[in-house]
Amino acid sequence: MGDSTTIAAIASPPGAAARALIRISGSRTRAIVRESCRAAAGALELGPRGGYAATLFDGVGELPVLVLWMPAPASYTGEDVAELHLPGSPELVRAALERTYELGAQPAQPGEFTRRAFLNARIDLARAEGVLALVHARNEEQRRAASALLLGGLSARVEALREQLVDLRALVEAGLDFDENDSGGVPRELLAQRARTLLAAFEEALAWEVAREAPSGLPRVVLVGAPNAGKSSLFNRLAGACALVSELEGTTRDVLRGAWNLDDTVVELWDSAGTAVAQQAAAEPDRMAQQRSRELRAGADLWLWVIDLSRAGFDWEREWRELCAGQEPPPTLLVFNKLDAAQPLAARNAQDSLPPALARRLRGPIGTSAHQGAGLRELRDLAGRVLACESTAGEIRELSVRHHRALSEARQSLLAAQALLSGCGTPDLAAQELRSATEQLDHIAGRTTPEQVLDRIFARFCLGK
Repeated sequence: MGDSTTIAAIASPPGAAARALIRISGSRTRAIVRESCRAAAGALELGPRGGYAATLFDGVGELPVLVLWMPAPASYTGEDVAELHLPGSPELVRAALERTYELGAQPAQPGEFTRRAFLNARIDLARAEGVLALVHARNEEQRRAASALLLGGLSARVEALREQLVDLRALVEAGLDFDENDSGGVPRELLAQRARTLLAAFEEALAWEVAREAPSGLPRVVLVGAPNAGKSSLFNRLAGACALVSELEGTTRDVLRGAWNLDDTVVELWDSAGTAVAQQAAAEPDRMAQQRSRELRAGADLWLWVIDLSRAGFDWEREWRELCAGQEPPPTLLVFNKLDAAQPLAARNAQDSLPPALARRLRGPIGTSAHQGAGLRELRDLAGRVLACESTAGEIRELSVRHHRALSEARQSLLAAQALLSGCGTPDLAAQELRSATEQLDHIAGRTTPEQVLDRIFARFCLGK
């Protein structure tokens, strides 16, 4: 079993909501729930797995709570786990969480619940990475790829390959005790044939992993903002494209994709219809353009919010609401465009009018001129830094790279073993190659993954996961 310390954390998104969730895991979970919650008839007695309506006393007052009780070992972490579902007032939730700390729980670290599930053999590392990918998925493609990983598609394939590798290695190593002409050993031709059959299974696993990945695996950067802010002109400059540019509002109706070369990587750059058109979108093409634009924004890793400095007046909060359309925005970089056509103090005035609460959510601003090319280098540098820190696609891509590399290196070791068995190589060298292939698969499952790699993976989780 893993750490015996009992941990607790808020496991629902921040902010006010109808409901919130506090998750507790560890040996003191039952005691913490019994000491903080009461049933209508008196003491709350936790029996088998199930839900219990109760009242929670947070040290100041009482509030209704639904306790979901999952005793060990049949829980996510393999320990006693309780989830407290309560009204989603941030102050009430914080008070309830503090109450769990007073009763013996410790604050959970990022990813600690999933790490305990891994340490307690409830899931392997590939499925844990599926949890991470699913939490961070921003579009349907990423969600499908993450779900396939979480549901064990890769884990089942890796485990089947590992079993066959272990069986083959056992046969090869057993033959080391026999002379080649001795009838007690397995003929090399049969061993080589088994290796070839196993190679075909490796090819299938690699093909599955490639197909599972989100189609491009590249970070997605989307140009957003009002019509005529210069988004299409910037798109042409950054991606080397030829999007139609016009002074008429609503010229861009389709979504446009290009490649934007940052110093260390290439990202997908997308252009779409301006948000303000939504207010006048009576025509069907306009309504369709707005819908596609909303879907594109929802799957972005980074927004470039383009502001036309040559126009007068900015209703920042209204434009921000139209951009978000009720969804949680990704990291957003503010771009002051059309410097060449703006008044000298336009950028300063625009920044001064930006509400402080909104300014704290944004990166930049960066001043640009799509016409003259000014500020594009600074825009590229800042976008690269933001994506390096916060890109969802980058994290998902790194997981896929780790799996693909391990599978490929295991396949190469198996290929070397097959060549040794088919030629004049010695069985002990073939056995060593098979052992190396097995170790590569164990890196995927987490059997032999170094502690620092585990630390890096689980540190990317949010609290409560």
